[in-house]
Amino acid sequence: MSKYTREDIIRMADEEDVGFIRLQFTDIFGTFKNVAITRNQLEKALDNQCIFDGSSIEGFARVEESDMYLYPDLDTFEIFPWRPQQGKVARLICDVKKADGTDFESDPRYVLKKTIAGAKEMGYTYDVGPECEFFLFGTDEDGNPATKTNERASYFDMGPLDQGENARRDMVLTLEEMGFIIETSHHEVAPAQHEIDFKFDSALNTADNIMTFKLVVKTIARRHGLHATFMPKPTQGISGSGMHLNLSLNRDGGNVFSDPEDVNGLSKEGYYFIGGIIQHMKALTFITNPIVNSYKRLVPGYEAPVYIAWSGKNRTPLIRIPANNGNVTRVELRSPDPSANPYLALAVCLAAGLDGIQNQIMPPKSIDRNIYTMTDEERKAAGIEELPGSLLEAAREFEKDDYIIGVLGEDLSRKYIQAKTKEYTDYRGQVTDWEINQYLHII
Repeated sequence: MSKYTREDIIRMADEEDVGFIRLQFTDIFGTFKNVAITRNQLEKALDNQCIFDGSSIEGFARVEESDMYLYPDLDTFEIFPWRPQQGKVARLICDVKKADGTDFESDPRYVLKKTIAGAKEMGYTYDVGPECEFFLFGTDEDGNPATKTNERASYFDMGPLDQGENARRDMVLTLEEMGFIIETSHHEVAPAQHEIDFKFDSALNTADNIMTFKLVVKTIARRHGLHATFMPKPTQGISGSGMHLNLSLNRDGGNVFSDPEDVNGLSKEGYYFIGGIIQHMKALTFITNPIVNSYKRLVPGYEAPVYIAWSGKNRTPLIRIPANNGNVTRVELRSPDPSANPYLALAVCLAAGLDGIQNQIMPPKSIDRNIYTMTDEERKAAGIEELPGSLLEAAREFEKDDYIIGVLGEDLSRKYIQAKTKEYTDYRGQVTDWEINQYLHII
C-alpha cells in the first residue's frame, strides 16, 4: 500500500513551503540525474507529464526516440534538510517511461522492479541490508577532490584520531531526519575510511536509499570542507571500500533461508540461493564491480574477497552466513563495491539466487578455513575459482552468461558492455607513474 497520495504530496509541499522539486532518476551507470521544477509545476509532474531528452543520457535512448517521461514514485517524497527553510527543496524518485506510457526497459529501476515481480510470482519478497563504506578526503588548493589526509585512525577509532567524526555524525543525523534507520556508524580500517549502516528494507527501497545515502554523504562532507568518495580503491596500499550486501528472502512472513536444524542454520532454498549466486558470480561481478578501479580492491591482503567460495564460519570467503539466524538469516555477499548501480546489482543478485532455487543448484562444499593461507594446489583441489581480475575479464564473463544478460535485457546489456569495454580500453592506453618509475631508467 502506498504511503502517500497525490493530494498528500501537494498538501505537504504547501504546508512545508516547498518551492523547488527535484525529479530524480538513475542512469545505467548508477549516477543520480534530475529534472528540477518549481512548485507551480508540481501538479503537472504528478500527472506524469514531465518530459526530458533521453538521448542526452548516456545509454538511454537514440535521438529518434528520445522523448522520455518521468513518473514520480510518491512514496519517495522527501524534503532536503540541508537546503533553505524558506522555499524548501524536495525530491521525488522517478521511473522512466517511453512516450506511449510503457516501461523503458533500460531504466535500472524498472530492471529491479521486474526482477522483484518475478520473485513475487514464486511467492518471495526480497530484503537487502547494505554496508556502505566511503573515504573522506581533503581538497587541493583549487577546491578539487584529492586523496590527501593527515589522519592515521583505524578500525573503530574515535576523535581526535578520527578526524571525520563530526562530519559522519552530521551525516547520520541528516539521514535520520530523512527517515533512515541508522544501525551503526564507525571509522573503518583504513585512514579516512568510514562506514554507515542503515536498516535492511525491501530491495527497491534499499536501492533508492543507497542512491539517497550517497547524495547525503557527499553533500554533508562538502559542508565540512571534505570530499566524500565511493571509489573502491582511491589509495594504494590500504583497504578499499566495499558495499557488502546482506540478502534474504521471505515467504508468508517467514525467513526462507532459515532451518534451525541445519549445521549452518540454512534451509535447502538457502543453499540453492547460494548455489545460484556462485554459478553466476563471474558474470555478476561485471555489475557489482563495474569500474576499472574496482579490480584494484579485489586483490589478496586487504580483506576484500578474491576467491569464489562460501562459509558459515569464517569471514574470508566471497559469501558468508552471519551468526544471527532464525528470522534474520541472511546471505552476505562481500564482493560488491559502492561504485555499483544498486538497482542493477540487487536485480542480478536476486535473479542468480532465484535461478539456484528453481534449478536446485547446490553450492560446492563450504570452505571453513582461511582461503588466503591455502596453497594454490589446495585451492585447486577444493575447486575454488577466482573472481575476474579486471573489468575486461568481467565483461567477457558477462557476455557468456545468457541468463544474467536476460535479467538486464539485450539493449541495456549491449550498451553497458560497449561503454565498459571502452572504459577499459581508455584505461589500458594510459601511461602510469608506476610504469615510468619501473621502466624509464632501465629500458
